[in-house]
Amino acid sequence: MLLGPGMNIHRHPLTARNFEYYSEDGYLSGCVAVAEIVAVRKLGIIPYMKHFVLNDSETDRARGICTWSTEQAIREIYLKQFEIIVKEADPWCIMSSYNIVNGHRTSENRELLEDILRGEWNYQGMVTTDWWTSGEHYKEVKAGNDIKMACGFPESLLRAKEAGVLTREEMEICAKRILGLILKID
Repeated sequence: MLLGPGMNIHRHPLTARNFEYYSEDGYLSGCVAVAEIVAVRKLGIIPYMKHFVLNDSETDRARGICTWSTEQAIREIYLKQFEIIVKEADPWCIMSSYNIVNGHRTSENRELLEDILRGEWNYQGMVTTDWWTSGEHYKEVKAGNDIKMACGFPESLLRAKEAGVLTREEMEICAKRILGLILKID
């Protein structure tokens, strides 16, 4: 698997991983990434697009940099490249970001991961957190993150299930998407 392409836009010259991101234009970034994803998959490599969404800072990003934006700007600028890729390249993997958007961790944000990504765009692949995210594992599962990198916290999932805040069915949905990816690779 290739941990890329990086799909955020250039908002500022010193923002996060600009060396990985294509441009300040979501449409252009999406078109270039579609070509890369299709070409890389032909070589038998699984691209893993990241960081979904608004990854604005490299410094202290795991502790929760908060980005504020309007829904219109998020949809027209910051989500555009991800939408193009989902609809045109059928990616198998997406990595959520560490940061907080409008007060909600992206890794725990059901509106982003389920309502928009899977609901509106019909994304069928797997979503994983970024490495060692500070999000609560059970909240990430409920939001649509299938894997918590690097190893997850299965004990916390079991405690959440016992407390009634996470269901077996919610965990099975994630497990099904993980197994679906394994079957595609195999």
